[in-house]
Amino acid sequence: MANIQIFGVRNSQATRAAERFFKERRAAVQMVDLGKKAIAAGEIKRFVERFGWPGLVDTEGKAYIEAGLKYLKLTESELMGRIERDPGLLRLPLVRGGKLVSVGHDEASWKAMLAAAAG
Repeated sequence: MANIQIFGVRNSQATRAAERFFKERRAAVQMVDLGKKAIAAGEIKRFVERFGWPGLVDTEGKAYIEAGLKYLKLTESELMGRIERDPGLLRLPLVRGGKLVSVGHDEASWKAMLAAAAG
């Protein structure tokens, strides 16, 4: 049985879509609400290794633009601090299934996670 972790926020349409996708396929889902609990540095590192910061940060999103980040050069630790305070800076949801990870609404990756778990 697939054990899927979804990192997102409750008011995100994409996060709810991911949760619904896996629940409809009877996968065990652990939802981590980033609005209540910041993502662990080790966990975000997995996503950064796979997608890089440019792939994780939603540069077109409202939170990014309102924070004025378009015009700032931040170090990785500064960016991580901002993300801990405002998960809306990320392309949500972040989904992990075993060794596979995905960013944003990505049903092809989600299907691959289920297929890998089915073995």
